[in-house]
Amino acid sequence: MSEQLVEVQRGDIVECIHRGDIAVTDSSGTLLASVGNPQKSTYFRSAAKPLQAMNVFLSGAHEKYKLSPAEVAVICSSHYAEPFHLKAVTSILAKAGLTEQHVLGGVVTSLNPQYALQLARENVRLTSLFSDCSGKHAGMLATCVLQNYPLENYLSADHPVQKEILQVIAEMCDTDPSDIAIGIDGCSAPVHALPLSNMATGFARLANSSSLPLPYKNAADSIFSAMNEQPEMVAGTGGFCTELIRKTNGKLVGKIGAEGVYCVGVKDKNLGIAIKVESGNMAMLPPIAVAVLEQLDLLSGEELLRLGSYRRVDNLNDIKTIVGHISPVFSLNLS
Repeated sequence: MSEQLVEVQRGDIVECIHRGDIAVTDSSGTLLASVGNPQKSTYFRSAAKPLQAMNVFLSGAHEKYKLSPAEVAVICSSHYAEPFHLKAVTSILAKAGLTEQHVLGGVVTSLNPQYALQLARENVRLTSLFSDCSGKHAGMLATCVLQNYPLENYLSADHPVQKEILQVIAEMCDTDPSDIAIGIDGCSAPVHALPLSNMATGFARLANSSSLPLPYKNAADSIFSAMNEQPEMVAGTGGFCTELIRKTNGKLVGKIGAEGVYCVGVKDKNLGIAIKVESGNMAMLPPIAVAVLEQLDLLSGEELLRLGSYRRVDNLNDIKTIVGHISPVFSLNLS
């Protein structure tokens, strides 16, 4: 059963409680720590993108199109559609002989509310590239072009590129493809459901690749490196994924997923972390993720200081007055 993870306080009163579950494993799948039910099955959502991106390497598309670290990182991203994001996605498509017309993920505005308002004020014409998932789609499409797969139905779960991605997720997360439930994500791509412990194992292997087959190892190492070289590509200006990676000195990658999912892979410590907030409230994820890392003694004093604004988040009213705080209230149970 899920447990209390975060309290939202206004004045002296706890106004809201968010429950959830956490799994911490090593790359063999051994459960090392948990809160609530580490076997809870839920959708990976966009937290899966770094694992999905491995197929771009395994297919040969990365080498064929000479993708840069920035382009690899944007394939793994839930980006804010800032100019540098759009440039990277456009470049991937152009290298494969494609345009924005081939991206079938829908037209939405930036995930960053302030930037979305700026785009609206400036009457910017939104396209499919503005979707936070357009990098992932560009990677899928580049693979399709190289493999001569059809483009018009690349989002179907029965499409060859989606079957390949399913196999990659199963391999990385130490499970059988038949045990992974498939739904349809917000961007219309297949989305994968599996236990939190398996998600954590996938991220442990992403960051600690020594046990993987060589093609998988090379893909995982390249993705980990690209996300750390280009953290601004993973989210964007002020985004938690960007700041967490940037402020931890190359030791980890973190990736958010919709409806309250967050996954972390920690290099050299052989650890993966998967978090699910039951309410789906995305604002609760930063203090939870930092608290997990702190309780596992994975952050230096300097890193904790740099991440201070995420450890205990200010609860702000409409005129930005601090009216309370958002604080983690859980303790990891060590296995």
